[in-house]
Amino acid sequence: MTYEKTKGGVWTRRQALKGAGALGMGLALSGLAAPALRAQEKRPIRFLNCETGKDTLAFFARMATEYKEKAGVEVIVDSVPLDEAFTKITNGIRSGTPYDVANVGFIGQVLLLAEEEQIVPLNELTDEFKWGNNILFPIDGKVYWYPFDYNLALIYYRKDLYEAKGLSVPNTWDAFAGNCEALVEGRQKGCLFPIGSNGAANWMSFAFLWAEGVKLFDDEWNVIIDNDEMKPKAAAYLDFMARLYATMPPGALQAGYSDVLSNLVAGTVAHGAYAGRVYEAAARDNPDMGGRLGIMPYMDSAGKQTAVSHGYDGWVVLKTDNTGNAMEFMRWLTTDRMVDFLHSAPVHFQPARLDIYDDQRWRDNALIKQFGAEIDQMRNLVTDGSVVLTSIDTQGPRPDVRPGKVFESFVMPEMLQNKILREMDSAEAVAQAAAKMRDVIK
Repeated sequence: MTYEKTKGGVWTRRQALKGAGALGMGLALSGLAAPALRAQEKRPIRFLNCETGKDTLAFFARMATEYKEKAGVEVIVDSVPLDEAFTKITNGIRSGTPYDVANVGFIGQVLLLAEEEQIVPLNELTDEFKWGNNILFPIDGKVYWYPFDYNLALIYYRKDLYEAKGLSVPNTWDAFAGNCEALVEGRQKGCLFPIGSNGAANWMSFAFLWAEGVKLFDDEWNVIIDNDEMKPKAAAYLDFMARLYATMPPGALQAGYSDVLSNLVAGTVAHGAYAGRVYEAAARDNPDMGGRLGIMPYMDSAGKQTAVSHGYDGWVVLKTDNTGNAMEFMRWLTTDRMVDFLHSAPVHFQPARLDIYDDQRWRDNALIKQFGAEIDQMRNLVTDGSVVLTSIDTQGPRPDVRPGKVFESFVMPEMLQNKILREMDSAEAVAQAAAKMRDVIK
């Protein structure tokens, strides 16, 4: 949920509370008068879009033309990478020229906007649908964003290599590491999970911890990763990751989103993590590879629990003197044009709304048909309550900025580096990480 958008059109994770523009937003926005709601004058709608793939940009261009013809209202679409979005939103509010609708990719930012009363509840749009697990993030019963997709980090694996080596899909850390070791052969490496101080590592490398039952905070926001229950689990995870590191290609410290994606699509690693974009990239760049790749959730050490790393994107409607027009537009976009939007990245935009999966219009897409079994598997991961669905930025008892601060400080990747690169004792690496977490959330 984190993070940047696109390096060469590739979804990376959201930029969480980046810089003073986010963390200082309360001061920046305090004292602003709340504008009147639901004005009826048909003014242009200012829409901030952060999905910058070619097909998605083409969709929004068509959408603006169609809505002008339908409703007589102009939609002005401003498209920027997601790491620039929150600054654009807050600058617009401060300058008195706010966006009416905006793409937000971190629930902590939604929380900040809601606390400052700069966005409106969207229950009238969300309540009529059923949603996947852990995606609406209500605040006192009010839903302040419209999540349009999941971007789950899943483990991809080479089905053809598993068959050739007689390997089974693993359900324990030991079995997974053994498979990675068995598939190292020449330039082909066993896996790639980033360990650098970047969003890719935060998103791709820690769901093994969530499967193991590790939590960063208790219900009172105390850091607990180093308590008597969590510390041994976290230390065992570091030992496991050190074992995996020996099967990775050189450069795992520098690896980012595009590196993992390109290695999976090229077939140079047998395992790696990413969202549905892998299948779209394989279909485009290496069609034979798409059929060789399977997906699995992250597993725990004992074979009892699975997890996926959370990711998501959504829209907010800002409280402006044009909110009425914006809500009418959003109802049209999220009903009449929702399928068309999702088709602009058909496997990567995993629906958050459960009715979409059974919508024949949505299923009538070449890539969705091609990867139908994998898409059904992805659906199960967000409807099966036994699958842990969380991430660094969604840890804790409720939506809050503190997990975002932990994300942005790269505490967790540094813990990996201390173990793997500096050969620090695992328990000591966990203790150092806990101390830094306590410092950054003060």
